[in-house]
Amino acid sequence: MMKMSAFWSGFFTSLSLILAIGAQNAFVLKQGIKKEHVFAVCLICALGDALLIFAGVFGFAKVLQKFELFKQVAIYGGFIFLFVYSLKSLYNAFKNPKSLLPSAQHESKFSKIVLLTLAFTWLNPHVYLDTMLLMGSISTKFGDENIIFGIGASLASLFFFFSLGYGARVLAPVFAKEISWKILEIFVGIIMLLIAFSLLFTKV
Repeated sequence: MMKMSAFWSGFFTSLSLILAIGAQNAFVLKQGIKKEHVFAVCLICALGDALLIFAGVFGFAKVLQKFELFKQVAIYGGFIFLFVYSLKSLYNAFKNPKSLLPSAQHESKFSKIVLLTLAFTWLNPHVYLDTMLLMGSISTKFGDENIIFGIGASLASLFFFFSLGYGARVLAPVFAKEISWKILEIFVGIIMLLIAFSLLFTKV
């Protein structure tokens, strides 16, 4: 009974943390609508979360907090990446919105999408705070069952990202119109911009 309690606690705690719209989620949503390398994007996000969750479960978060240089690199590296990406989205939305339509686009290189997904996953100090530190702290309540907690949390991430990535296809008919892509790009750009500047005031 305790094992299931640890599992579901991990599952729903993880799900509640990643449900909020963020840079990574917005990117997965966009790739899902475009139907572009969706499986790889979802898998990378889920595996990244799983690594961070188990790092937290095994206590690596406390070690990481001692390295001030790592925190600064994560904050400013994340800011630069998200700021540039937000400007790119806003430029696309206003400069040539017709180029956003799937029919007018060439499929992005697999390597480019993989690198972008890795950047969205790792260049965000909040993932270390939420996923690693917070999940690690909560897992200690379950003692020897903390691994079960981590498994539940990791499966929640897997469930969420694949649901978001493939569920986004339902919106495909809506995004057959130029205005829909323009709105999405503006939405993504603003989200990225807000998160980028929030990093400058973050306390990791």
